[in-house]
Amino acid sequence: MRASTAAAGDRETLEARDVLVLGVETSCDETAAAVVASGRRLLSSVVASQIETHRVYGGVVPEIASRKHVEAVIPVVDKALAEAGVSLADIDAVAVTYGPGLVGALLVGLSAAKGLAYACGVPMVCVNHVEGHIYANFLAHPHLEPPLICLTVSGGHTDLVVVEGHGRYRILGRTRDDAAGEAFDKVARTMGLPYPGGPALERLAIQGDANAIRFTRSRVEENPFDFSFSGLKTAVINYLRRAEQRGEEVNLPDLAASFQRAVVDELADRVALALRQFKPDTVALSGGVASNRAVRDGLSAVAEAHGATLVFPPPSLCTDNAAMIASAGYYRLMRSGACELSANAMPGADLADVAEPSGVGGEKPWRGED
Repeated sequence: MRASTAAAGDRETLEARDVLVLGVETSCDETAAAVVASGRRLLSSVVASQIETHRVYGGVVPEIASRKHVEAVIPVVDKALAEAGVSLADIDAVAVTYGPGLVGALLVGLSAAKGLAYACGVPMVCVNHVEGHIYANFLAHPHLEPPLICLTVSGGHTDLVVVEGHGRYRILGRTRDDAAGEAFDKVARTMGLPYPGGPALERLAIQGDANAIRFTRSRVEENPFDFSFSGLKTAVINYLRRAEQRGEEVNLPDLAASFQRAVVDELADRVALALRQFKPDTVALSGGVASNRAVRDGLSAVAEAHGATLVFPPPSLCTDNAAMIASAGYYRLMRSGACELSANAMPGADLADVAEPSGVGGEKPWRGED
């Protein structure tokens, strides 16, 4: 319970007891709220999905998403508090996603968080959405500690990051064009699969032969850790168009399986490179695509081959949720304090902007090369 003698942002006081953080997440098309105790213990997690609303359009319509967030955010917060068995008076801090994401959607969550923090007299913590995905693993695996390598794979992001400590990241590589999840969705749409396309393509791929079609894997010369999925996406689209022009029937399960294998191979290649260079004990997988079984199996095999363990959250913590935001918010509050209530949404926010300098305190956490 929040101590009345603790000043907002007083980290020394907060660390001495159980800290309840209310998380709010509205970066895209899920309105979410959650209550997390001291960054690790999940008390509640509520998500109001807009999938059915956007299905008719084949993708997220930003203006509609924003309006739906306005309707849902307070009921979702109320439900999260009720399921956690706490009231606003028990909350020590409010954590909210400030970016990256859709600007209108982000502003709804930020406005709600500001009002809640101000009314309750508690600090507000602004959390980067990608950082939140990383922290889903700390919720799912309470004994997990840095250093580790984390691959975040979602509809908007494909980032390979060294987590040197809480709030300390070394960004190794990221996509130069389409994110892996985005490529899944675009290929699925071209194949005529229903929205959301990624899960539909995964289900279809189970029936196919992943070796039926060989797609070229990409390599970014400037940075071997970077990803590129635009060429692969285009190759699949061209394959379908050529077959249509020739009047040939396409085996869609084989196409889905072969495309998925190409994505997994590229992800595994970059992770293997990071494992060889840094030799971590743990590789974490996060983001919506982390729920894809082929991706998990492929990366698990790579990690095992290099003497490391792969960890990933359950599906409920892979997709956008507020629990991961509350967890990340707790650790950011402990290290950096609160943000101002004047904080604004940053739709193009970069994880690099919140990463603290590496090597704090002279630490050298890696067994491999630096």
